[in-house]
Amino acid sequence: MALLPKGPLRTVLIAAAVAALLLAAVAWELAHVTQRVSAKPSGPIQHVVVIMQENRSFDHLFNGFPGADTVQFGMNQGVRVPLKPVPLGGGADVDHTHTGWWQQWDNGKMDNFANRGTLLPYSYILPSETVPYWTLAKSFTLGDRMFQSNTGPSFVAHQYMIAGQSGKASENPNSFVWGCDANPRSRVALVGPNGTDLPGVYPCFDYKTMADLLDAKGITWRYYAPGPTTDLFFMLSAYQAIRHIRFGADWHADVISPETRVLTDIANGKLAQVTWIVPELANSDHPGAPPQGPDWVASIVNAIGQSKYWNNTTIFIAWDDWGGFYDHVPPPQTDDMGLGFRVPVIVVGPYAKRGYISHVTHESSGFLRYMEEIFDLGSLGTRDTTADDFRDCFDYTQPPAPYIPVKTRHAPEFFLKQQPSGPPDTD
Repeated sequence: MALLPKGPLRTVLIAAAVAALLLAAVAWELAHVTQRVSAKPSGPIQHVVVIMQENRSFDHLFNGFPGADTVQFGMNQGVRVPLKPVPLGGGADVDHTHTGWWQQWDNGKMDNFANRGTLLPYSYILPSETVPYWTLAKSFTLGDRMFQSNTGPSFVAHQYMIAGQSGKASENPNSFVWGCDANPRSRVALVGPNGTDLPGVYPCFDYKTMADLLDAKGITWRYYAPGPTTDLFFMLSAYQAIRHIRFGADWHADVISPETRVLTDIANGKLAQVTWIVPELANSDHPGAPPQGPDWVASIVNAIGQSKYWNNTTIFIAWDDWGGFYDHVPPPQTDDMGLGFRVPVIVVGPYAKRGYISHVTHESSGFLRYMEEIFDLGSLGTRDTTADDFRDCFDYTQPPAPYIPVKTRHAPEFFLKQQPSGPPDTD
């Protein structure tokens, strides 16, 4: 390095160097401020929230909803079977594997749902069990042509909700821990021809996800998930199966546990621009869980509705898979992974159509398509490219109306004080 001259010239050169550094710092800050400003969408929606519940088909959870396409009878191998009411908090877990889906679908006949010799899948939940869901659906938009993106269970469904693909994984992993923290012997089956499963691979992938598109544009995001448990590092976070997220900075900054923290984050003005929320077992609607799911979901919606975020937020309330329960509508077949059976979706927000039932074909990957368009992210190039963007569910000309809180039996404090019950779906 050359030595600086002594005397007045030295002072001038040092001053020039300092000025150059200051100008560079200002330029860097301006560039990043510009990036942060440009990250804000130009439209009225600034926040997107996806609440992912568990294991219910449309005929099962919204049977008899006025104006929606539901039936009181199903078909079982050519025999007409009446759908019988069951409590939300009861029942057994029935077959909702990828191979089971193919048997139930039966080449589009939708007539092979009997499980282990019982007709439990031919059932429905009484509206009195799910009052908060029906209240939200009547006040905003309910979709009766919403299909899960995949033909199989939760692990795969959650991958589609963050990436529009699952790396061809077709089932839940065969170990309690899902993702890159699993036992080295853990495997997840891959989709095979005609409803078969191929030999599995380790459940840790490295494809591009919505988080990557969001990070590239400076859009904030968080994924709230239950866990980890005391004895196993398990969070039921779809991002636990994405290597560069699990072992990168995003894992510690944006994957949040416990999931109930979303309630305090909203109250403290810390809602990210994109948010996914996965419940623990007790609040999940999973068969055998307590009947607290509707109150859990309504507590989140109420928190947003009564906050500064209401006028610029869209909330999608979704169920990740059909849980093995009967549905009468044959799903469109787009590729070797789906579409799966109908599941409910409720679209809530100041611009969601009020009292509207969408009969347009939607799928879970459409949440990604919606995010891409709201935040100008580009495309993942997976199922998001063909998924509908839910545009029929919105009217951006209607003035935002004040949110009316949904009545619940459990206050938010109940969930904040709740003892952990573990992840909702590990079978």
